[in-house]
Amino acid sequence: MSVFIISAPSGSGKSTLVTELRKNVPGLEFSISYTTRSPRGSEQNGREYYFVTREEFERMLSGDEFLEHAQVFGHYYGTHRRFQREADARGHDLLLDIDVQGARQMKEKIPEAVSIFVLPPSREELEQRLRRRSQAENMRSEEVIRNRLETATREIENYPGYDYILINDRLEQSIDALKAIVLAERLRSLGTPLGTDEQEIVETAERYRQAHAGEQLKRVLATFALPASDRR
Repeated sequence: MSVFIISAPSGSGKSTLVTELRKNVPGLEFSISYTTRSPRGSEQNGREYYFVTREEFERMLSGDEFLEHAQVFGHYYGTHRRFQREADARGHDLLLDIDVQGARQMKEKIPEAVSIFVLPPSREELEQRLRRRSQAENMRSEEVIRNRLETATREIENYPGYDYILINDRLEQSIDALKAIVLAERLRSLGTPLGTDEQEIVETAERYRQAHAGEQLKRVLATFALPASDRR
């Protein structure tokens, strides 16, 4: 069974893409992260996250119960090992929505895991999305927005460690691309001859390989004042 890792700076639209992927592709087990932060807005325990105390998280951490964990904005986040066990038992692939720290840990443990990095089309667009989210959450702090933009810039520097780069400019196109990546990786793992439709899926996915990101990636990085290099 395969492990798919999706990472993105806050505000890149990753959650929407993951939700649509799960609707459109069967056989994906989604790992709901544990976190020590408080619920926001309409978030519910066991739906967006499992909300636990810092003491409870650290107890699980000391018991080696997490596949990966990270601290983000002063809060713990982690993927419990039971999700991989449950996915394997059902013969399903595992889908992880985790940050760059967690993705790095997972690739060290499972090098064959498929990693996908979602980027906003520009820094300006990311800032607009963050402001809209802050208003929706009734948090209009300029400091919070600045911190998230700075964190986004640091996270984006990690793009060379990912197999695929998906620039989330047009939602429907991004959903189709993400679906193609997952299906193409499944086809590769089967190792059987491809029909015409299957070959088209593989060719679509290949366009989003990091090596093929090209000029569009350079333009996005330039808006964050980042060179197209192997900075990590």
